[in-house]
Amino acid sequence: MNPPQTTTAALLAVLLMLPAGLASARVKLITLPVRDRVEIRLDHDQATLVEEERTVPLVAGTNQVDFSWANTQINAATLVFRVLDDDGQEMTGDDAPVKVLSVTYPPGENALVWQVSSARATSARVRISYLLGGLTRGFSYRARVSHDEQRLTLSQYVNIRNFAGEAYGDTQISIGLGDAEGGIVKPLGLNESKQVRTQRFTDLPVTKTYTADFHRFGYLDAGEKKLRVPMHYRLSNTAGAGLGQSALPKGKVRIFQEDSAGPDATTAFLGEDVAAHTPVGRHADLFVGVAQDVVVRRTVEKQDDRRIAGNLMERRVTLKYVVENFKDTPVTLRLAEQIDALRRELGRHSGQTASWSLGQATTLPGQPIFDETDAGRVTFEAPLAARTGDTPEAATFFLEIVFENQW
Repeated sequence: MNPPQTTTAALLAVLLMLPAGLASARVKLITLPVRDRVEIRLDHDQATLVEEERTVPLVAGTNQVDFSWANTQINAATLVFRVLDDDGQEMTGDDAPVKVLSVTYPPGENALVWQVSSARATSARVRISYLLGGLTRGFSYRARVSHDEQRLTLSQYVNIRNFAGEAYGDTQISIGLGDAEGGIVKPLGLNESKQVRTQRFTDLPVTKTYTADFHRFGYLDAGEKKLRVPMHYRLSNTAGAGLGQSALPKGKVRIFQEDSAGPDATTAFLGEDVAAHTPVGRHADLFVGVAQDVVVRRTVEKQDDRRIAGNLMERRVTLKYVVENFKDTPVTLRLAEQIDALRRELGRHSGQTASWSLGQATTLPGQPIFDETDAGRVTFEAPLAARTGDTPEAATFFLEIVFENQW
């Protein structure tokens, strides 16, 4: 272990076996005990835990152990001092040969002093833990998609930024994402930013999706009622899809596509997206542009109100979608509606929670997508045949939503 690069955090042993006039003075040793081991835990977004171990010489009786720092973002209220036995476990109990008696905070200083008693002169292994500000981590990814857009390689990186005012030598860094044994071992220099690849997943199945959702994505051409149709690469964070070991944290993704098949293929840069935090069992959607060859026109076909009793109304809204696929391959289009946004669009939002169901005029195939349909939205999948001539055949779908007990 190399000695620390700065002296902003110093652990000093001060002996109280001194003449009476000096017994209460803080006499500092010249040689600083080096860190034997450092572990930094970056598995929490709001707090960074540092644990360092040092070997401190003690005399028989009471010792004063001084920990001081300057220009370092240590949270003094979180400092904990523990004496370890030969197995690395904390010494506890009244019969422990070395134990902590008390802690004091010298006024006006970034320091504290532990009173430590030792049954004999020895060198004690101690562990000091604290929360540290200014040392943070973020995540980023590199996605490489096959030429046929069927498979994907995903590399995950952790980006560590050390602006805590302290440097660390070889440090065990845990990021809390199913870390390999020992975690990452890297030095962290003062005011240094570092990127480390943590995981690489190959040959992942990927699906390219096309989604029309007027209230989320708006129009591509408002005059012709053409909807904007974003394209995404969808990854499932499940064991069956080659992932599922841990959540995928939020992070920027740089997306590339192979320009041909085979091991010698080069790649073309498609763009960047910010992937949302993706728990195990959920999917991540990576934006790769807006489709120009899948055209969706959406209109409000019909609105009917029927009085039930008093001011209570049943309102039926029928939406019409005319869809054209100009691609020479089949496409599965996702059609979605946001319920409250639809009511506001129609001027029918009263602040009342929507109670709704699908009407019989709905012609979209199959059932709504289970995990993308709830009280606030409905999503269908519509398969579109490949274009066979110069002009594709338009497909027409209807979605009827019945708002119940409205006023």
